[in-house]
Amino acid sequence: MSNKRDYYEVLGVGRHASDEELKSAYRKLALKYHPDRNPDDKDAEEKFKEAAEAYEVLRDREKRGVYDQFGHAGLEGTGFSGFGGFEDIFSSFGDIFEDFFSFGSRGRSRSRVQRGADLRYDLTLSFMDAAFGTETEIEVPKLETCPDCGGNGCEPEHRPESCRQCGGSGQITRSQGFFTVRTSCPVCRGQGQVITHPCPKCRGNGQQQVSKRVAVKIPAGVDNGSRLRLSGEGEPGAHSGPPGDLYVFIHVQPHEFFERRDNDVICQVTLSFVQAALGDKISVPTLDGSKTLEIPKGTQPGDVFSLHGEGIPSLRTRKRGDQIIQVMIKTPTNLSKKQEDLLREFAKLEKGKFSNKLKSMLKGSSVN
Repeated sequence: MSNKRDYYEVLGVGRHASDEELKSAYRKLALKYHPDRNPDDKDAEEKFKEAAEAYEVLRDREKRGVYDQFGHAGLEGTGFSGFGGFEDIFSSFGDIFEDFFSFGSRGRSRSRVQRGADLRYDLTLSFMDAAFGTETEIEVPKLETCPDCGGNGCEPEHRPESCRQCGGSGQITRSQGFFTVRTSCPVCRGQGQVITHPCPKCRGNGQQQVSKRVAVKIPAGVDNGSRLRLSGEGEPGAHSGPPGDLYVFIHVQPHEFFERRDNDVICQVTLSFVQAALGDKISVPTLDGSKTLEIPKGTQPGDVFSLHGEGIPSLRTRKRGDQIIQVMIKTPTNLSKKQEDLLREFAKLEKGKFSNKLKSMLKGSSVN
């Protein structure tokens, strides 16, 4: 059971709070617990993160709907795991912090700090792994900060130098008649800095291509098109900006016996006409192993039976669907002479039953 506090309680608002009320409540808490105003205060840091997580969920209609109905457990099923750190918060709410405080990500120049790009990974799962969840590792090609230069692109003991062409502004100003035109500096390409001693490992880029193994926990009940978000596993941000996220898109392989419909599993079983006529107890495969199903006398082709709770767990509630079993009846072939004689005798009896029933109906009709 989650030990997180109720998000509405965290922000101090009612469950029907408007967007403006949510924003106003978050503004007050963010101002009160901002890390620049509470240096080295762990309790303030936790409250700052808690308020940001609550606001992130409640300001999003889809996440708020899931939370209102299923609480924290429902959000876990969607892959939402909160913020990894301050940089995630400043990246998501950068415009809000500028409005509230007139400063951004803890003193960094917001014009240069950039959040890293998000990445996508397509993961194929077996039907059973998608139904019950699993843990796996994936190999993700991505850019990482160069370990030799720490991302500044320079040889050890060197730093980027201010561009002499633009004086570090990143822009060149030219006058054309009555107009003043500003363009990116052609020397530093708008960065305001130049690298005179590039790092030999990354050739001055500050980043290098790597292949990283990432652990992924797949919740039970995912389906084709389900998307998991791994915070901070995307590309690194420019100029010490926060990293992007990794989105894992799920593709589920078909099963040889089961078919999925929402959280129910559908299957077909074949009976002999004797089993259908006389009834029987048969063994039916389920997701958890074989279960006994009682077939009543007189079962017809296309009849449907259900095993309650033998389906796929819901991502939101963890409640399992049902297994729906459709009956197919097989007509026997290659009969022996004795079998044919028995069937002919059976047909005569059926014909006699039908004839007697018809006579009874006609007799009753004549009396009336």
